[in-house]
Amino acid sequence: MSTALLPFFVLSLILSFALHKSCSAIGNNTIIVAQSVVDGETITSSADGIFKLGFFSPSNSSSRYVGIWYNNIPEQTIVWVANRDNPLKDSSGSLSITRDGNLVVLDGRGMVLWSTNLTNIASNNTMAELLDTGNLILRDVEDEEKIVWQSFENPTDTFLATMMLGGSRRTGKRQVLTSWKSESDPSTGIFYLGLELTDIPQLVIWNGSKRHWRSGPWNNKNFIGTPSMPSAYSNGFFISNDDPEDNVYFSFKFTDNSGRRFALSHLGETFGEALIDNKWKRFWSTNKNKECDVYGKCGPFGSCNILESPICSCLRGYIPRFNDEWSKGNWSGGCLRKSKLKCEKNETGDGNKGVKEDGFIAMNNMKVPDFAYWLGSSLDVKKCEQECLNNCSCLAYWHDSGVGCLTWSGNLVDVSKFSEGGVDLNIRVAHSELDRKKNTKAILIASVLSGAFVIGGCTYLCWRWMTTQKGKQKKDMETSLFQKDYESSDPNMLTADNPDLNFFKYETLAIATNNFIGANKLGAGGFGPVYKGTLADGQEIAVKRLSKGSVQGLEEFTNEVIVILKLQHRNLVRLLGCCVEGDEKMLIYEYMPNKSLDAYLFDPAKRALLDWRKRFQIIEGISRGTLYLHRDSRLRVIHRDLKASNILLDEQLHPKISDFGMARIFGGNELEANTIRVVGTYGYMPPEYVMEGQFSEKSDVFSFGVLLLEIVSGKRNSIFYYEETPLSLSGYAWQLWNEQKLQSFIDPSLLSEPLFEAEILRCIHVGLPCVQDFAKDRPNMSTTLSMLVSEIAALPNPKQPAFMERRISTNSNLPAKSQNAWSINNLSITNVEGR
Repeated sequence: MSTALLPFFVLSLILSFALHKSCSAIGNNTIIVAQSVVDGETITSSADGIFKLGFFSPSNSSSRYVGIWYNNIPEQTIVWVANRDNPLKDSSGSLSITRDGNLVVLDGRGMVLWSTNLTNIASNNTMAELLDTGNLILRDVEDEEKIVWQSFENPTDTFLATMMLGGSRRTGKRQVLTSWKSESDPSTGIFYLGLELTDIPQLVIWNGSKRHWRSGPWNNKNFIGTPSMPSAYSNGFFISNDDPEDNVYFSFKFTDNSGRRFALSHLGETFGEALIDNKWKRFWSTNKNKECDVYGKCGPFGSCNILESPICSCLRGYIPRFNDEWSKGNWSGGCLRKSKLKCEKNETGDGNKGVKEDGFIAMNNMKVPDFAYWLGSSLDVKKCEQECLNNCSCLAYWHDSGVGCLTWSGNLVDVSKFSEGGVDLNIRVAHSELDRKKNTKAILIASVLSGAFVIGGCTYLCWRWMTTQKGKQKKDMETSLFQKDYESSDPNMLTADNPDLNFFKYETLAIATNNFIGANKLGAGGFGPVYKGTLADGQEIAVKRLSKGSVQGLEEFTNEVIVILKLQHRNLVRLLGCCVEGDEKMLIYEYMPNKSLDAYLFDPAKRALLDWRKRFQIIEGISRGTLYLHRDSRLRVIHRDLKASNILLDEQLHPKISDFGMARIFGGNELEANTIRVVGTYGYMPPEYVMEGQFSEKSDVFSFGVLLLEIVSGKRNSIFYYEETPLSLSGYAWQLWNEQKLQSFIDPSLLSEPLFEAEILRCIHVGLPCVQDFAKDRPNMSTTLSMLVSEIAALPNPKQPAFMERRISTNSNLPAKSQNAWSINNLSITNVEGR
């Protein structure tokens, strides 16, 4: 090369290098024509740098996508995906603006995998920009106010502040969220969430073409079917009545927009999360009411209440359509009307001469039915009621000052009852139903007055009789149907008061358990050993055999038979029968393949099998079973020995409460009782029971609170110690509560599930009020369940729990372990005489 050409060559290299840099350089938050973002490069939103755009791969996937996610937080949270249905299989992709002005994703061969696909761009000179709202916009460079495309109008599964869901009533164009196919596949899933563009709009989640969930109507403040949903919207909901497109959109705006998001999961659940200390904390979910959040769970004219068992019941004035199916838990058939309406009798020719006018029964705290008809906002409540009466097809109405008058005809579907929130729904019924309600009230008043007179007159005689009978009670028990010479007695005597009780012969059970061989032994408790058996027909059973040296005896055996035979609930173990022959006394139960909760919870190897979903399922099941015992069963029962070893698990790890030997039946008006015979397990018994022998529903609540803290922490209450400090498990939780370090209380195996951290912390918060020192400070089981499933949003601040510190033996001759272990979890203390 000549010397004369050298300067020219050097200058060419510099210009070529500069040109290359200008073509591949990426502005801080923009992309212009002839520039591109290749795999490995990113752009960050302007100003605060809240969002980032680039290529990513979901967890457990090697496919590459262009997406937007939150910047500077440990957990990558994707809020938008471009090529969700057309992923790259390698890292050769790029994002760029073509010369026709469109934003495109290309593979290594230049094939278009995704495009904004605009055909009406006035100017080909466009620029893409990532905003701090998380919105990716494509604007006209010559007219910067003109936005030709934006990701907020083409969302995927995430709803961000200032984004809009809704559409145009005139054109039918809509903006909806669409779920991912799975956690590791962002392609279009089966669920989508949008705003239904009716006169009174509501949010709806669809599963394909079927409705999956709905929010209930908007009343200009919130969606009335979601009482726990945050209502702190500053921008909120608006309708553009002056817009020629008749647009209806829903939006939200918080003071800190970047710290809030709503998302639609691949399972069809919509949830809201807040960014606190660089971690997502869930504050709302459409799945709070579990089964009752499923659309139309109880069928036409049915109502769902998550706090009741069964959860479905008929609306006032209706009865189950198919009683057999209803009793099996199949409520899809719904309900039908008890008595015809006045106008229906006239239309069918039955005649309505002398028939009184229909009326309305108000049902409180309700989620109103779907498919409402809006009569306008000018009608007051009286005119709204009259309009419904004048229309024979009108079956219910609701009036609200912010909405006006809504009426319903046809099937009333997707109705729920809340513990708080909701509205008063007025159900149309025949006048006979109104009379029945009044007559019931009159009969009740008369019965109370008559009963008071009779009771007052009989109290003295009853007291005298009870005094003479008390001395005989123990002797009667000893000479009862369970005496040792039962072989010579008539078996029909046992079934006289218990016709549903099945009797098994000792020989049958010996064959079923292979003569009670040790290999078939499932465990042992205060009652005695429990064996697995298989009957001749192949049915597996669990045989609970009273040992001669058992600390429990005839009273517990008899009590368990009487109590559990009359109880039926999915979360209570089922008694199949008993055996009483000579010295042998056995109870036969349905077999639980996964044994008891403590076998999983306190075993380091098995504990990992209990992820948070399973643990919460167990917590919820125990609370529902206990609520059934306290409030919903034919008998009001106090269990008095709730603990992990008395919770059995079926094949799906559903919990079933067992061991009713120490249970007590309460009378209808009985709130508490006293005993000189304290039974139960130390560590689970409340102070008023241990000290004074006083027990009530709140005794079981205390035990449940201890059990709840054990499930969350994975630690036994009876042997828990923290750095040699004699704190109880509840005391340790209380200490961490005050130090605001509750994460340290959570079982480490659950920390890999950050999405559920808020729910886990809520469970600890619910557990602490349950273990309060005084019974009056503890919630009842109904309130506890409401707090667990977030029917009650605001939780009470707990006080210092009972038994915060453990008692330590002062006997220096005892081994260190014995000095600390003052209770053994799987044994029940059944005869403590005191006072």
